[in-house]
Amino acid sequence: MTAPPDGHALLDGKVVVVTAAAGTGIGAAIAERCLAEGARVVLSDSHGRRLAQAHERLTRTYGKKVWSLPCDVTDDRDVRTLVSGAAGEFGRIDVMINNAGLGGERAVSEMTDDEWTRVLDVTLTGTFRCTRAALRQLIAQGGGGAVINNASVLGWRAQAGQAHYAAAKAGVMAFTRCAALDVAAHGIRVNAVAPSLATHPYLSKVISESDLAELARREAFGRAAQPWEVATVVAFLASDYASYLTGEVISVSSQHP
Repeated sequence: MTAPPDGHALLDGKVVVVTAAAGTGIGAAIAERCLAEGARVVLSDSHGRRLAQAHERLTRTYGKKVWSLPCDVTDDRDVRTLVSGAAGEFGRIDVMINNAGLGGERAVSEMTDDEWTRVLDVTLTGTFRCTRAALRQLIAQGGGGAVINNASVLGWRAQAGQAHYAAAKAGVMAFTRCAALDVAAHGIRVNAVAPSLATHPYLSKVISESDLAELARREAFGRAAQPWEVATVVAFLASDYASYLTGEVISVSSQHP
């Protein structure tokens, strides 16, 4: 299959917030998939220009089902404003999708404190901030709803130059499992997806072509995933079809423990 399937109203009536939703990667694909499944979607990104472009593109098809607000997940005030703004615009939120993350390539022996801290702050602590804000809102609404975090197969396996990113993603996995137990009594589900390699035009700016080819060869299908292939799994986790699934990390890859 080379194109995403048609929507089937899996998220009809739900309000979904997606971080790092601009650009051409997984976040943008998630936002579009959720809209195709009937959701009202709040787009967020720290990059204002790309966010405005994404908003304009999606409103041409989905109209007032799209709303957007810039957010830097390293700023807790921004995060709280995003969640309260989404609830104010649409009356509630039902799903929080934490897609924001930051990578890079650096050997541990050459890595600076700032490089380590920046990746952890965006990828792990940013996920914590957004989850905390969303859970507070969902609990205040009376419970129910879902949080989906974007982890990575690097949370399970080793790759040279990726110690900071792998540590952050392993943290996202552990955080997901613990947060799920914290809020199970409220009927809130917390899960994660763990992609390996999802292709988009900017990927080659951070990973060499030879490394991309090697990563693709490791996959059972011998290729990278398309972003929409990750997005469809996220949409399932956000939907009522996953009503008894919580604390899980779903590998969107053949690489897992």
